[in-house]
Amino acid sequence: MKALLEQHGFDPNVVRGTIGMEHPWHYRNKMEFTFSPEGLLGLHEHGNFRQVISLETCLIAGEKIVKAAMEVARWARDHRLPGYHKDTHEGLLRHLMVRESFATGEVMVALFATEAPEGDLQEAAADLTERITKALPEVKSLLWLENRAWADRTQAEQTHVLAGRDFIYDELCGFRYRLWFDTFFQTNPVQAAKLVEQALEMGNPQPHEKMIDLFCGVGTFSLPFAKRVKALAGIEIVETSIESAKRNAKDNGIDNTYFLARDARRGIDEVLEQFGRPELLLLDPPRSGAGGKVMRKIGRAQPERVVYVSCNPETLAADMAELVPFGYTLKIVQPVDLFPHTAHVECCALLVKSS
Repeated sequence: MKALLEQHGFDPNVVRGTIGMEHPWHYRNKMEFTFSPEGLLGLHEHGNFRQVISLETCLIAGEKIVKAAMEVARWARDHRLPGYHKDTHEGLLRHLMVRESFATGEVMVALFATEAPEGDLQEAAADLTERITKALPEVKSLLWLENRAWADRTQAEQTHVLAGRDFIYDELCGFRYRLWFDTFFQTNPVQAAKLVEQALEMGNPQPHEKMIDLFCGVGTFSLPFAKRVKALAGIEIVETSIESAKRNAKDNGIDNTYFLARDARRGIDEVLEQFGRPELLLLDPPRSGAGGKVMRKIGRAQPERVVYVSCNPETLAADMAELVPFGYTLKIVQPVDLFPHTAHVECCALLVKSS
């Protein structure tokens, strides 16, 4: 991080020591597994998405996640169900996604298959339901998701609820969230709470201020900040995430938010027109970063403080450099280890507009 900042003309001494994790095992609250063409369930070999290593254990996944995955793997073997072949596009079982809320204890098990759980598969689906609900009563959402598309992604054309509901409840920093199978949510809740705390400390939101949360997702940062400001506008391109953000705000009794389903560039213009200039702006873009055009729009909007949350130090440094010509100074960069045992790191940075 320090080297990247230096490359873009920043003082590397603004980087604080990384906030680590005391117990860096079984920290992930979500895992996606893949079926091999032979029907074995596991994880991709590093750098080779056509090779699946059969699952025996996983030291970074939550323990209920591993238990659920092993139960599904046994079920698939017992019923001799074929996995999906990426080259021939034949086979039934594609992926398994498991979510576990460490706060509420609820678990979601989502099976992705090329066919509906009907006809010849009805008996197998009933057996899966019985096995999962018996082995893991914490499962509040058991889904069979149809995915007939060739793209190798955990997407669904149709959802079949085998047991429970189509979402689970999770909590972060005292706020309650509904999570669907395709909801983006931080995968390490212990470290994510520390990240939110850092963002709040840096942003220092005040009761009289207006704020924009750019790339707001389902409201992970929006809700804690909304409790501390006069009004907050959230912008996110994914419409389902915006609907979730609205619902999450309502569930938590927050009524000073305005969520807009737009791309970042257009969304900023729209919000500024209706909302006026914000004192505080937070952005948490994808790994590819916000990009120069979005950052320059932020610069022209002239918020007093900008909090930038990033999972990619390279794009973080490049994006922050775009704000310098608009009179912003980088004050703090705080790395947080959200992904123990990997080379990845999350960062929270504060930029302040010069008087």
